[in-house]
Amino acid sequence: MQLQYCYEYVNKSCEKNTWSNSIRIPMFIFMASTILATVAGNLAVIISIAHFKQLHSPTNYLILSMSTVDFLLGSFVMPYSMMRSVENCWYFGELFCKIHTSTDIMLSTASIFHLSFISVDRYYAVCDPLRYKIRMNVFNTLLMIMISWMVPAVFAFGMIFLDLNIKGSETYYYSEISCVGGCSLFFTETAGAAATIVSFFTPAFIMICVYGKIYIIARRQARSIKDATNQLHFQITLGGRQHFSRSKERKAAKTLGIIMGVFLICWSPFFFSLAINAFHNGMIQPIVIDAFVWIGYLNSTFNPMVYAFFYAWFRRALKLILCGKVFHIDSSRIILYSE
Repeated sequence: MQLQYCYEYVNKSCEKNTWSNSIRIPMFIFMASTILATVAGNLAVIISIAHFKQLHSPTNYLILSMSTVDFLLGSFVMPYSMMRSVENCWYFGELFCKIHTSTDIMLSTASIFHLSFISVDRYYAVCDPLRYKIRMNVFNTLLMIMISWMVPAVFAFGMIFLDLNIKGSETYYYSEISCVGGCSLFFTETAGAAATIVSFFTPAFIMICVYGKIYIIARRQARSIKDATNQLHFQITLGGRQHFSRSKERKAAKTLGIIMGVFLICWSPFFFSLAINAFHNGMIQPIVIDAFVWIGYLNSTFNPMVYAFFYAWFRRALKLILCGKVFHIDSSRIILYSE
């Protein structure tokens, strides 16, 4: 098959994908569906928490901020990534490539940071409930939100616009990697290690440790409740309470498993491949890296489902939004759940 280029009459133009429509159309359908689901799901969370006054709490502010990150990722990053993935060409200029890449890294990292801070919030809620409101007050929550936005922004834009991602390998990058009409992500060993540590391994380590502690304490609390109940109502409610305790333990294990499983499944392939490529000079093909990027994007698609759809208040809020009742007078004061 004859090679095609992004710019036919420009020297050192990038090669264009020559896939048939049987490949391109399913790719467009999958990516467009992912974008729509990401935007719609996170927008529903944003409207729910912003509109209903009962949901104005420090915990929900974290979820609101994370949904805003994921909404922006789906609205302003993923559509351009879709064009690049299908065509293997970038038609929007070098400056916008840097802006897009920086924004992509910033929002993806910010989403992961929010996940780790939500795990800290859940830790205090389960493990230290008496001091939870003191520890997770508005000030501390806003501080977490600021860190989740500012650190990824400084890291991403600083690395890309200062060319820190190619520092020390400029000759290799411009001779072997860079081409006209391309917008590929390249990291040296140092930059790749820094990116994976800041954006993935540190937040993942925090989440694994925190959720592991939560799970252990939740099992211990459930067991204590069961033992106390057995002593007080042994002959009357033994069977029912045992079933309730075991059911509670299974539900806690299932929820924590989904939270950690979705995060690790979505982002592990990309960050491990990024680390491998940084130390082995492009051992993994760009098309594989690009596929892993989209798997990582799916985490932003699933976040509303994992962190919001599990709550009964969100299901009721979503129903009110779809029915248009949020436009009624005083709809913001509707009680979504009993405290």
